[in-house]
Amino acid sequence: MDGQGNHPDSRVALRGRSLRRHAARGTIINGAFNVAMTTLGLMRGFILAGFLATSDYGVWGVLSVAVAGLFWFKDVGVPDKYVQQNEDDQELAFQKAFTLEAAMTAIFTLIVAAALPLIALGYGQWKIVAPALVTLIACPAVVLQTPVWVHYRSMEFGRQRTLLSIDPVLGFVVMLVLAISGFGYWALVLGTVAGSWASAIVCVAKSPYPIRLRYDRGTLREYYRFSWPLFLGQAARFINVQVYLLTGTRVLGLAGVGYVTLASQISNYTNKVDQILASTLYPAVCAVRDRRDLLFESFVKSNRLALIWGIPFGVGIALFARDLVSFGIGEHWRPAVPIISVFGLIAAVNHLAYNWDDYFRALNDTKPIAIWGWANLATTLVATLPLLLLFGMTGFAVGMAINTIVSLAVRVHFLTRLFPGFEMLRHAARAIAPTIPAADAVLIMRLLSMHHHRTLAMAIAEIASFVLITVVATAALERSLMREVLGYLRPAAVPQVSGAA
Repeated sequence: MDGQGNHPDSRVALRGRSLRRHAARGTIINGAFNVAMTTLGLMRGFILAGFLATSDYGVWGVLSVAVAGLFWFKDVGVPDKYVQQNEDDQELAFQKAFTLEAAMTAIFTLIVAAALPLIALGYGQWKIVAPALVTLIACPAVVLQTPVWVHYRSMEFGRQRTLLSIDPVLGFVVMLVLAISGFGYWALVLGTVAGSWASAIVCVAKSPYPIRLRYDRGTLREYYRFSWPLFLGQAARFINVQVYLLTGTRVLGLAGVGYVTLASQISNYTNKVDQILASTLYPAVCAVRDRRDLLFESFVKSNRLALIWGIPFGVGIALFARDLVSFGIGEHWRPAVPIISVFGLIAAVNHLAYNWDDYFRALNDTKPIAIWGWANLATTLVATLPLLLLFGMTGFAVGMAINTIVSLAVRVHFLTRLFPGFEMLRHAARAIAPTIPAADAVLIMRLLSMHHHRTLAMAIAEIASFVLITVVATAALERSLMREVLGYLRPAAVPQVSGAA
């Protein structure tokens, strides 16, 4: 992927395309496919909210964070390190990575099972024990999905995304049927297990390499050097969320936790779309990690693409949160409107330099990720937690905003060391600019109609205006980037042998 048309890594089957074009096509085409799956997940949250009580969502929120959060310790970059490596025997490399993943999963499954009584005691919610034990049945299935790493490393995004789509699609169907049948939070639990095992069965059947346990002490040391800062970062993240959830359950109750869970699902939708872009680029970033100029170019352009989507979506959620409740999921969710609005704005800000950690992983420098995690935890303990205790849901929202600002500041600090030419203010101004006239138009429309009863037609008109103005402004300000992106979709005029940058 250098200027002479060579790329330093033979891991990718380019099929006559440059690595740049291959990564761009993978981002756009296969990314769009995964956007559909992510949208399905967002719709699932809305649809199921109509059939479940807020307390059911609260139970699921506790399961998702208190129980599943323990598995964050397991997520210490084994797949990232596997993608980064370039061993001669790739079958052996996969089987060694699979062995480490299986061992980590087995260890933490036992830890979670043993910790369940303590978790239930801490939250004062013994009803989570039975569904948590059932959820653990999905753990071996997650390990058996690791063959998708092979397709990810070779940037075969279509096959990777197809295999990964089985879990959310089948899981949604099972959840919806059971929710309509009155299963409550058990619909979410059983749907999760069913989706995970269906995906595992297909992944094993389609695995490029045999599933084998292969242990190597040298490989363990290599993965350890890469992973220990990630482990510390995950520890900070786990403590951070546990502090939120433990305190929130006591102060806000299960219904309040349900409101926060729904708001998080909505804001996380934008993050998942960003993750599509980041995960698509990561193998290419690993392949050119010795070229700092190409790393900086890919960072800036990928962030500009993410911000084109993320800023308007986050601001739109903040503007139309009340309409989402009134004309969508139901009035019993009205207390969640303020927190949904705040989380929408937080999601928009979090898009700035969102994929910074991928570049440090690719460069085998994971310590900044750990520092960032502990800075977030310190902010929680100093600001967010006291505000939650003093002012309830309002204080929590303000605290989360403070946490977001600190998180962004830490990211920018490390990025300016990695890329001295990175200017955050100009980067942010360019991203926010298209949304300003769109938001102004909505506020003016509301001012003119403030004395009229709000209807669905009024909400639709405002949403249409917001989208139209955003699209026009983005097209005007990001014309060159969009032209470049569309150019990657067209077939190359002359087949290339080794791939030009």
